[in-house]
Amino acid sequence: MANRTDPAAKSIRGTNPQNLVEKILRSKIYQNTYWKEQCFGLTAETLVDKAMELDHLGGTHGGNRKPTPFMCLVMKMLQIQPEKEIVIEFIKNDDYKYVRILGAFYLRLTGTDVDVYRYLEPLYNDYRKLRQKLPEGKFSLTHVDEVIDELLTKDYSCDIALPRIKKRWTLETLGSLEPRRSVLEDDFEEEEEKEENDQLDGLEEEAHEKQDYYRGRSPARERDRDRRRDRDRYRERDYDRDYDRDYDRERGRGRDRDRDRERDRDRDRDRDRDRDRDRYRLRDEKDYGRDRERDREWEGRERERRDRDRGRRRSHSRSRSRSKDRKDREGGEHRKRHARSSTSPRRRDGAEENGTREEPKKKKERKEKKEDGTDHPDPEIAEANRLRASLGLKPLK
Repeated sequence: MANRTDPAAKSIRGTNPQNLVEKILRSKIYQNTYWKEQCFGLTAETLVDKAMELDHLGGTHGGNRKPTPFMCLVMKMLQIQPEKEIVIEFIKNDDYKYVRILGAFYLRLTGTDVDVYRYLEPLYNDYRKLRQKLPEGKFSLTHVDEVIDELLTKDYSCDIALPRIKKRWTLETLGSLEPRRSVLEDDFEEEEEKEENDQLDGLEEEAHEKQDYYRGRSPARERDRDRRRDRDRYRERDYDRDYDRDYDRERGRGRDRDRDRERDRDRDRDRDRDRDRDRYRLRDEKDYGRDRERDREWEGRERERRDRDRGRRRSHSRSRSRSKDRKDREGGEHRKRHARSSTSPRRRDGAEENGTREEPKKKKERKEKKEDGTDHPDPEIAEANRLRASLGLKPLK
């Protein structure tokens, strides 16, 4: 029952006044000890005493987001819905600044657009300091006019979404509000009048000086002015002559400078050309030496390949001659054994005698052949030894 809205309260913006505060914040306010102990049974008359005890403003703070006493009193005003005159008296209270802020906050939630601008804009002239509790639990310094500006221009204040209101210029075009008049406007008008008067006085003084000057013109003054004009003309002529002479001198120097610069440019170009020619010549010599080395390497590889092929052919011919001699030798021994086994004792004896006689001859012939070198296993060397034997030279080994 303590959290219900007054049955006599009117709906604001088509809903229950307490619904202007979000449900989460509303439930936290209902669970707060300040709400339960200090706000229970308050009326519009006794609410003023609690408002005068406020020493700071703010929404929620701390890790549990506890509501401040200022927010609990705003919720209580939405619950009991005091009269409009009481709220206006809260706003006009000059002695207690937190009471003024409490009334302004409640009027911003429940009042019409015209009432909001009409009763809150005069508070822009209040520059008193206020303590505001931040969500981190720390306090910060602010002022009454800053809080009023936040209520009129921002969408959120003290963790509550403020209802939307029309812009001031819209209400001025509709004729609901008069153009805003600042308290300092009179001072600005006085300063503008002073500036305009000073400008007029300055223009009048200049006009008087010009009149005095034209009135005081005399023939002697005219002659002096003509004499000064002629002197200035002669000075300008001399200056022009000196300037032309200096210009011609500088122009001649400029030509000499351009000629020297062109000569230096040609010398640098010839030097670069000689350097490039020497560079290309050295590069050609290096390429020629590299080609010659490549040709020598190729010739050396070809010579090694030919020697390798020649040695391979020689080894093949040697192996062929050795296998042939082995076959001949084996065939002769086979024939000898066959002849030895097939002959009769008499013939064997005769053959042995003949063999003993023929063996020295074969040995001699073999020695002669070995001395000639024609029986060399390599056919090329054997052919060379035959030619050397025909010429009477020593055989190759």
